[in-house]
Amino acid sequence: MEENSKQKLNGRRKLFLVLAICAAPMICSYLAYYIIKPAGRTNYGTILDPRLYPMPVMQTTPLGNARAEKGLSAYQGKWIMLTVDTGDCAAACQKRLYDMRQLRLAQGKEMDRIERVWMVTDEQPVSTSLLREYDGMHILKTAPAELQHWLPADAGTQISDHIYLIDPLGNLMMRFPKDADPNKIKKDLVKLLRASAIG
Repeated sequence: MEENSKQKLNGRRKLFLVLAICAAPMICSYLAYYIIKPAGRTNYGTILDPRLYPMPVMQTTPLGNARAEKGLSAYQGKWIMLTVDTGDCAAACQKRLYDMRQLRLAQGKEMDRIERVWMVTDEQPVSTSLLREYDGMHILKTAPAELQHWLPADAGTQISDHIYLIDPLGNLMMRFPKDADPNKIKKDLVKLLRASAIG
């Protein structure tokens, strides 16, 4: 009987060890990014507590090459740069789309870990020239109220002023300021991708 108990205990220890080894890369990357803050380390974007902003289930309509079946969750498993605006996409919106495209390209061999998503919040059609210019951008139409409940904005700004970053687990985890400096965003992305073993 005692021998049996020892075998069960050893079996449990081995199981916990295997689970710990499997979970270690993800846990370490989150600890490195969110908790361990080496001297002199600064983030340009505002870090959001990912536990507070899980990806909601939203009713979306795909435009262009967006995947129809799952909405925003279709891109889960990768890092998502997200922006929100109306379909006419004025100058500030186009600047964010351009910055997102260039930021992804700037990651070199890591660029495939990142998806770009534009959430359109009205019935205004997106111009064909924009669809062509930002080919590879996933465009989803949704009600603005869906996003207002989920995305936090800086004081004195709207959600359409920001670029947001969603982690591969589907948690909103960073917000970049209005009229963000793409060079500073790039530094955050480089550090984040280097520290993270997921996505």
